[in-house]
Amino acid sequence: MEGDKIGQLNFAIRESIPAMQDVAKDNVGAEMLLRAVTFSSGAQWHVAQATPVDQFSWTDVTAAGVTDLGHALRLVTEQLKIPPMSSRALQPVLVLISDGYPTDDYQGPLKQLLDEPWGKKAVRLAIAVGDDADLDVLQRFIGHPEIKPMVAKNSATLVKFIRWASTAVVKSVSQPVSRPTGRQDDQPQVPVPAPPPPHGDPDVW
Repeated sequence: MEGDKIGQLNFAIRESIPAMQDVAKDNVGAEMLLRAVTFSSGAQWHVAQATPVDQFSWTDVTAAGVTDLGHALRLVTEQLKIPPMSSRALQPVLVLISDGYPTDDYQGPLKQLLDEPWGKKAVRLAIAVGDDADLDVLQRFIGHPEIKPMVAKNSATLVKFIRWASTAVVKSVSQPVSRPTGRQDDQPQVPVPAPPPPHGDPDVW
């Protein structure tokens, strides 16, 4: 992810932080912790420690190279094991943002993620930036037929989608409801609200 896209991604995340902090204030019984992984040629923790949202700040990222999604999934999987995750935590929300195709093996690491109890139970969302992202891969990451990848074709839509994923969905997770009868283990255990419609600006990506 390069040029205008990465710049707008940085902007969208910074714009979402106050809204996330407001959600946390309204849900004092649930601690909201944030981490972030970046991946291009390799993958690394951009925010390595699970950080309370009221202490969270965003340092802009730059990107170039390929799209090593598998490497990123392995990093996330390690942190979803018990420990370091607590067996009594609320469901994690994993948001995958990509503008391309995986350039390493992602299928094995994705299976490992889903084999972990918290990986399987996580609410998994995906945002495609522009027309070049592999929507089939993003759908496999989501793993739920009723939840589709969101496609952002301009900066305003990207801001809307990131803010929605980091506020509306997190709020739903932090206020869990009883599990509906007949719901399968591989389906979301909380209702995922409908995402906002794309912004009406012309497509630029």
